[in-house]
Amino acid sequence: MDVRRVVEVWNPVGKSSGTGYLVADRLVLTALHNVLGCGGLEVRQLGAEEPKWIAAEVLWPQVPPDLEREPQADGALVRITDPGWVPPTDSEPVRWGRIDAPVVREERLGCVAVGFPRSEVRDGGRDTKEIRGHIETLTGLRSGGLITAYVDQVAVPSKPDEKSRWAGASGAALFVRGRLVGVVTTDRQRDYRGDQLTAVSVVALAARPGFATAVGELVPEDVAAADRGGAPITAYDVEVPPGVHNLPELPSPIFVGRTEVMAELERALSAESQTITQTLHGLGGVGKTTLALHYAHDHAGAHRLVWWIRSDTPELIEAGLAALTVRLRGEEASGLATAQAAEWAVGWLQTHPGWLLVFDNAEKPEDVHAWTGQLRSSGRLLITSRYRRGWICDPIALSVLDDDASLALLSSLVGDGDGDEARALADDLGHLPLALQQAGAFIAHTGITIAEYQALWRQYPERATDAAPGGSDPTRTVARIWRITLDALQEHDPRAVDILRIAAWYAPTGIPRSLFTPLADDPVDLAQLLGLLADYNMITLDRAGIGVHRLVQRVARTPSAEDPHRDQACIGEARDRAVRLMLDQLPRRPFANVAGWPTWRVLIPHVEALLRACDPVEHTADIGQVLTGAGQFLEEQGQLSQATGYFERCLAGDTRLLGEDHPRTLSSQNNLAHVYKSAGDVERAIPMYERALEGRVRVSGEDHPDTLMARNNLAAAYDSVGEVRRAIPLYERTLEDRVRVLGEDHPETLRSRNNLAYAYGAAGDLGRAIPLYERALEDRVRVLGEDHPDALVSRNNLAAAYDSVGDLGRAIPLYERALEDRVRVLGEEHPDTLRSRNNLAYAYGAAGDLEAAIQLYEQALSGLRRILGEDHPTTSLVRKNLSIARDQAP
Repeated sequence: MDVRRVVEVWNPVGKSSGTGYLVADRLVLTALHNVLGCGGLEVRQLGAEEPKWIAAEVLWPQVPPDLEREPQADGALVRITDPGWVPPTDSEPVRWGRIDAPVVREERLGCVAVGFPRSEVRDGGRDTKEIRGHIETLTGLRSGGLITAYVDQVAVPSKPDEKSRWAGASGAALFVRGRLVGVVTTDRQRDYRGDQLTAVSVVALAARPGFATAVGELVPEDVAAADRGGAPITAYDVEVPPGVHNLPELPSPIFVGRTEVMAELERALSAESQTITQTLHGLGGVGKTTLALHYAHDHAGAHRLVWWIRSDTPELIEAGLAALTVRLRGEEASGLATAQAAEWAVGWLQTHPGWLLVFDNAEKPEDVHAWTGQLRSSGRLLITSRYRRGWICDPIALSVLDDDASLALLSSLVGDGDGDEARALADDLGHLPLALQQAGAFIAHTGITIAEYQALWRQYPERATDAAPGGSDPTRTVARIWRITLDALQEHDPRAVDILRIAAWYAPTGIPRSLFTPLADDPVDLAQLLGLLADYNMITLDRAGIGVHRLVQRVARTPSAEDPHRDQACIGEARDRAVRLMLDQLPRRPFANVAGWPTWRVLIPHVEALLRACDPVEHTADIGQVLTGAGQFLEEQGQLSQATGYFERCLAGDTRLLGEDHPRTLSSQNNLAHVYKSAGDVERAIPMYERALEGRVRVSGEDHPDTLMARNNLAAAYDSVGEVRRAIPLYERTLEDRVRVLGEDHPETLRSRNNLAYAYGAAGDLGRAIPLYERALEDRVRVLGEDHPDALVSRNNLAAAYDSVGDLGRAIPLYERALEDRVRVLGEEHPDTLRSRNNLAYAYGAAGDLEAAIQLYEQALSGLRRILGEDHPTTSLVRKNLSIARDQAP
């Protein structure tokens, strides 16, 4: 039998399809009932690369018989009339056969037929259905030229509730020992318990007028006496023994956390009478191969053949198919080249449906499609790949394990250890199955505890991610698996690898795409680069930004002398680039630039991750700037402990990198003193301010603006602890020096005048404070403008001074004006606006208008909670004021 001769016959009148067999270049043998009542027909070839419908007509019989009375006449010859028809080349002539009952000396004869499933629409999906069975010597031949074939096995039968399991096989050519002996017409399952097909014998058809003339030379051979006679082995001649497969052993009997994905895969591959291709994609090490192996082992009994093909390269795919030929043909395949053997395997798969092929770790969709395109309508195809796009199906994404599954996997490998330690290790490893298995096997092999392994992993990440325990596959480690993906990305576009190395220094989720804008030519180019990384499952993309698995990040920033993607220079360059890209995005002046706070809130998790990943010993000037900005932002937000840590680290790094007297070091010293003061730790703040001032005088001189700033800050520190007598002389000197050095109208001079007024007020000398406040406001309005933030501060401070002396008549209008201006200039949510609301509320309360005061306090508290947080000192103050006002209210 030659599968290329199998055709589908479409009857446009009956709206039904059947099967036919090309017995000559333009002549198709089929069942008569397939073409009754139809003048014009259409046929299409099964084995064609691009099957298409072509015109045909009924050639014989010219006068249809009554099939009810003569079922042995249910045969027809159809002639292809399309002038563009090209018959299959290099095809052996059809060999006709007969079953002669008197000479049959065997109990049964094997038989085979190939047909199409029934379809109710012309262009619906079709799959071949191969039916194999036997003909009994005593009962197979019936009177009138009919043959009964007993069905032993069928590839992809129709649904059980169909009227016929073999629907669509009508008209199929029935072969015995390579000879065409009959045409399948009906089956008897619907009214007979056995699976039987009825066929009209060729001998019966040849006896009817006109059949032999239409066919030409027709000499049926006795199939009982037939043998191969030296004819070449075709795909149809080789049958596979039951249970043939080449599945690798399961890497581990432990299989957890994949119930839902396994069920999804089973649903996808269980549809009836359809050739199905399904792809599993995900990050290297996420368990695609393991899942596919478990599926293949679990379902091996449901398929005629299960064959596992390594698919990393086109050469491996071809070799895997060639190995199938060797398994099926044995020594007979020894003379075939690899390409020839692979092609023979495809031919066998095309003619023996019902198999499962697994293409494991396919690098490129096109490598697999070159073969699967030839295997339509034949079986089941399961593909695993790190690449997510380009598949003909909707691929199933495989993610990391959930918490419970990760703990179950670790426990099964190492026994019942400390639950908290196991959970911490699973978090460190990002719940990646391969990493968990690698860790569990190492722990079990060495006898160490989970905590000890975690410590080793953190201290020696390169060795831990590349350590294969004894007895395991040394190539199946996290680092080596991902190197293959990086090789592919490097070949595609080296910039994609650069982005991945840089992203390794940020937080694992929500990385803004804008950080990587300088690495691409334009937004389209950046989108394509990120899409390439996502296609290989090295990153995830969503509206929140970019995500990178934390273990991918850890490996990507861990140097390895054996991995060209992770040499020390590449990783150092990626770290420095990550710092510079972050600096370019961070808004300047975090204290005052409230408009930049939303950006800070988006970036601060990535700043924190970057600073955690950078070794403090490798401090740079750029890292120092990041530490300074982050510290100032966190201090303003009331996160004083974290801000203090950043400023301490910055000072230590700047001192080591630049020296104690470098201006940047002195600025870091000042910043640290400031956060100490904000935290109420004046015992450390004041000595540090004093050292900073001493250093500024020594390095820059008495009159340098930075020296004047340092003197002002020290005065403010004295002021904050109530040492007004020490603060006022410093403030007075600073104001005098700034007038002399910077001029009367310099913003810093105006700031000094305001600070001195504040100190006078704190000392109770409101007689000197109020005129200074009035002058400071007047000068700031004149120099900076009515709406400058410093002018708004002066108006608020003057109102507070009037309030302090009980002059509410002048205080309240100023407070109201300050609030109105701050709402207009800074916005409703600015901390200074909220402070103005608190101050005005306090004045209303002092004036007896507690209802208005409570309303303002509530508005201020609500905004401060949103902006600064529940625990910020300003929030706490307003909460206290509100409580007091409510207690005082009637």
